[in-house]
Order: sequence, then C-alpha cells, then structure tokens
Amino acid sequence: MSDQPADSTPTRFRRWEQRTEVPLFGASLLFLLGYAVRILAPQNAEPWRSLALALVGTTWLIFAADYLVRLRLSGLGPRFIRVHWLDTAVLLLPLLRPLRLIQVYTAVQRRRERPRLSLHARVIAYAGATALLLGFSASLAVYHQEHTAKGASIRTFGDAVWWACATLTTTGYGDAVPVTPGGRVVASGLMACGLALLGAVTGSFSSWLLQVFSREDEQSSPEGR
Repeated sequence: MSDQPADSTPTRFRRWEQRTEVPLFGASLLFLLGYAVRILAPQNAEPWRSLALALVGTTWLIFAADYLVRLRLSGLGPRFIRVHWLDTAVLLLPLLRPLRLIQVYTAVQRRRERPRLSLHARVIAYAGATALLLGFSASLAVYHQEHTAKGASIRTFGDAVWWACATLTTTGYGDAVPVTPGGRVVASGLMACGLALLGAVTGSFSSWLLQVFSREDEQSSPEGR
C-alpha cells in the first residue's frame, strides 16, 4: 500500500515486512479480542476487563515498535508518514488493521512458488475476510460510542452488528443510525470501505463471468472445434 516503487525499497525493509506481517496480524486479532472484552464485558467483570486493557495496550505497543522499525529501515525519514499512509492510519486507529490483509496474504504467498487461488478467488476471499473483520470492529466501535447516548437507536451489540451489516452492504435501512459524532465518523469510514469492497467483489465476479462465457464461445465456435 505504498506509492514507492518496489525495486527502490531497501532489502532489509522488505525482509522485515515479510517476516512480521503474519505475526502482526495475529497481534491484531489479539487486540480485537481485548477491545471486544473491554467493550462488551460488564463493569464488574474483573479481572477480565483489566486483563483486556493490558492486552490492548501491549499489542498497540507492538504495533508502535513495528512502525518505528519500518520507518528506520525504509530510509525515507519523515516522508515515510506520507508514502506509507496506511501504516500510519493503522497505528493511529488499530481497528483498521483488517485493511492490511492484502499485505498479509502477499507475505504468505512469497513463501510459496505460486498462489493457491486464482486472482478472482483471491479478490473475493480478501474482500470477504476484510468485510467480516471490519464489520466486527465497526460494530464494537459504534456500540461503544452509541449505547449510552441520549436518543440513540443502537442500544445493544446486536443492534450494532445489524447496523454494520446494513452499512457494509450499502443497504441502509435507517432503523439504526449513529447519533454521536464518534459514531458518525465510524459510519463514514465503514460506508467508504463497504463501497470499495463491494466494487472489488462485483468487478472480480463480472470479470470471471466474462472469462467463462468467452471460453464457452470459443469452444462452441467452428474455429474452436
């Protein structure tokens, strides 16, 4: 997710990314688990809430350390913030880490001779996994912002999940809507991600159908017999 040419990236930086993407994705799942426990557990659920807070803090420190190492190895100096804008956004908002799934997949595939899935299957699988994790993250975030707000229509985590599903699929029933500034910021981000993911899946599926029909036409034509 960088506008820097791949061949100009320092070798140590590429090696660091390849070795750490998968462990960092595991850390992001632990962060999400800790955040979920912190948000959903009752106020008197100790020591689980305290352990969850410690898990969130520890994993964020891991993300921060990784960011500093990447900054140093990149050789870009302050330009790293602009060039690797997704890394910066994910550090500030760790719930966006599902957007890095494509880099995790790339790191895994570098260890194999060739991808196990076709391009279209990879796009659909990536979009589906990203939508699932982003929807869960957004549900937690909007529930945290909304459930105690005056006049809120999102009172339970179930309401938040329903709202996230409607938003990601661009359905927007309107029965559950954020009323707080924080909730609306989360909603804006999720709508943008939903449109992008839906467009990626639709485009990939359409391209696959065109290829299938094209092969069928070639096989049924006199020249193809």
